[in-house]
Amino acid sequence: MSTDNTETNTETNTETNTETNTETETKTETKTTTNTSQPSVKTEPRRQDVVYIGKKPLMAYVTSTLIQLANVKSVSIVARGMSISRAVDVAQIISRKTEHTGYSIGDIKIDSVPMESKDGRTRNVSTIDIKVERK
Repeated sequence: MSTDNTETNTETNTETNTETNTETETKTETKTTTNTSQPSVKTEPRRQDVVYIGKKPLMAYVTSTLIQLANVKSVSIVARGMSISRAVDVAQIISRKTEHTGYSIGDIKIDSVPMESKDGRTRNVSTIDIKVERK
């Protein structure tokens, strides 16, 4: 009789283990599905004819702008905040130093946009958009 009880207990344990494994697999599948379906964030695609000014060396932006001007007729140099002076420098270098190649400064747009600072306050940040054109 003890043999029959052992077999019954073994069958019960096997069924319980199978159920537990199935639950684990279901949880694993759910986790995998959750990880792969992250919410998509809509970002505006970057235009090919824009150079965004940041903290790189000045000549990196001049080179990038000249390379793009070889492919398109006009390029916008866009900066905000403390980088505005660097954007003006880039435009001036291109127009003055490469004067014989036919580049000139076109429209200049200035604006300010509200941004949230690290402390949660909303502040206005100045922006500039300088268009450099090939003649």
